[in-house]
Amino acid sequence: MKLKNLKPIPIFKNEDKEAEFWATHDSTEYVDWSKAVDMDFPNLKPTTKTITLRLPVMLLNRIRQLANKKDVPYQSLMKIFLAEKVNSV
Repeated sequence: MKLKNLKPIPIFKNEDKEAEFWATHDSTEYVDWSKAVDMDFPNLKPTTKTITLRLPVMLLNRIRQLANKKDVPYQSLMKIFLAEKVNSV
């Protein structure tokens, strides 16, 4: 396999200039991706999104009762229930 000469990565004045550069240039001319290392960031919190969910009052009351028994916020309990169900499919 032939190694190609990589171009030096320029110094940028700010993030906008850097973003503009990478949007218009091929990174393989500047970086040898075959030497890239997989990284794991276990302490990063997943991005969340606020949603509106309409539930029957009886269901919401029951979820709140269960959450109270477990001493957790009801919305956290709902996330746990949803994650368990999605992971079991």
